[in-house]
Amino acid sequence: MLYRESLVRSASPVQLVISLYEQAIQDLRSAAAATRQHDIGARTGAINHALAVIGQLQASLDRERGGDVARDLDRFYNNFRRNVLEAQIQGSAEILEQEIQNLLVVHGAWLEVERASAAPPSGAAASASPAAADPSSPVDRSA
Repeated sequence: MLYRESLVRSASPVQLVISLYEQAIQDLRSAAAATRQHDIGARTGAINHALAVIGQLQASLDRERGGDVARDLDRFYNNFRRNVLEAQIQGSAEILEQEIQNLLVVHGAWLEVERASAAPPSGAAASASPAAADPSSPVDRSA
């Protein structure tokens, strides 16, 4: 636990967002496996944790500075929540697998933001980088 706390303290906001996406993906993979094994308790625990992680991401959106990106992510998180709850009600690993794919797409976009923010600035391209439009800066880093 101490190692993880050290990583969180030294991570950039974008790295924290990436870590939260990775956690949500891991949670949904666990939930899908539990669904296939008919383990309702494990499925419920994993889904609840994924929802808490997504709730943290959603709560950290900067709606004033994030503009369209923040609005799109807010919609994405609302749809995620709705679909995951539907997967829980139906006991559907397929819905969970689709949400994993959706998370992987957005996770990939955040990886691109991280790469762009790590690249050395090159004139006007630096001001147009995706990092400049970062809609999220996690507030509570304990998730």
